[in-house]
Amino acid sequence: MSGVDATSFLVIVAVAALAGVIATFAASRVLVPVVVLELVLGIVVGPQVADIAHVDEFTDFFGNLGLGMLFFFAGYEIDFERIRGRPLQLGARGWALSLVLAYGIGAALEGAGLVISFLYTGSALATTAMGTLIPILRDSGDLHTRFGTYLLSAGAVGEFGPILLITLVLSTSHPVHEAVILVLFVALAVLTGVFAVRSAGRGWGVLERTLESSSQLAVRLAVVLVFALVALASELGLDLLLGGFVAGLITRQALRGQEVHLFESKLTAVGYGFLIPFFFVTSGMKFDLDGLTSSSSALAKLPLFLALFFVVRGLPALLIYRRDLDAPERSALALFTATELPLVVAVTTLATETGHMRSTTAAALVGAAILSSLIYPLMALKVRRATAPAAVSAR
Repeated sequence: MSGVDATSFLVIVAVAALAGVIATFAASRVLVPVVVLELVLGIVVGPQVADIAHVDEFTDFFGNLGLGMLFFFAGYEIDFERIRGRPLQLGARGWALSLVLAYGIGAALEGAGLVISFLYTGSALATTAMGTLIPILRDSGDLHTRFGTYLLSAGAVGEFGPILLITLVLSTSHPVHEAVILVLFVALAVLTGVFAVRSAGRGWGVLERTLESSSQLAVRLAVVLVFALVALASELGLDLLLGGFVAGLITRQALRGQEVHLFESKLTAVGYGFLIPFFFVTSGMKFDLDGLTSSSSALAKLPLFLALFFVVRGLPALLIYRRDLDAPERSALALFTATELPLVVAVTTLATETGHMRSTTAAALVGAAILSSLIYPLMALKVRRATAPAAVSAR
């Protein structure tokens, strides 16, 4: 255990458990997203507040594993049979409008000297934290409703599109080369998917029997698939988010038509019970609170970016879904899609490393993303509870 900060590891695990306790007991009064509690408590125990835990290579490694699992679940929840057609078309149109708004606003901010690069700032604005929303929607019962179908499609495009932007544009100076690598990765992923679908169809009965035994073969194979594709994406120079996302898509397709309730329960326990909290707690611990509070300009940008999240991602939802959702549903959809976090962290980290964003701007963007994860889902859930007391299942 030399070189491993066992105390920090314990604190992170304890903070994750405490977040679960608070969320459980608060649920009778208000549905507090547990991921928000994990972030806030991570800030509290981190080096810039209580200073009782620190992020080292060991805990950061587990945080990255949690990020991979988070995007696995984001990909897994996308059932193309369910969202294809109009929901997916509207989601794509909404994100296209969001990109226009994001880069237009980013250019205005750059022209005013508030940001360095409209490209990076705009890309951060045009995301949706679908991975963050999945546990919230699961707990609220909205995940498998008609409303949830439209939100999944909007969130899928709003998450997968920015991942491609990071992979092909932001993280490289050779987009053609990266595009070739991406095609190679997709080809390998498709082959893996075909193999998984055929194997699962023939051997699901055997795998299902292991779910009540110590071998847990189905869960182990799923975990191998996640981290194999994450490792492959990283080795090819692609973003690890892409690997986790594609692994979720493949698993969903492989298990289509099977009874997977027990399997999902086991996998959820591994992901949300252990690995994913590491990402959110360590993200809170790494948050540059000093950089945010020591700069008046950064503090001023925080509410600005929070409002721009809604303008860029929320307004398209209010406009485009007028024929498909009523006004309260559109309002809830706008608030949910304006929730941003993991990809904002990814974009700002990349931007600061390459000199395309000031550290104070990055702190303001991440701070606004944390607030969006706290404020917008709670507002959306309040709208949903007030106007849709009885959700109709879309299964």
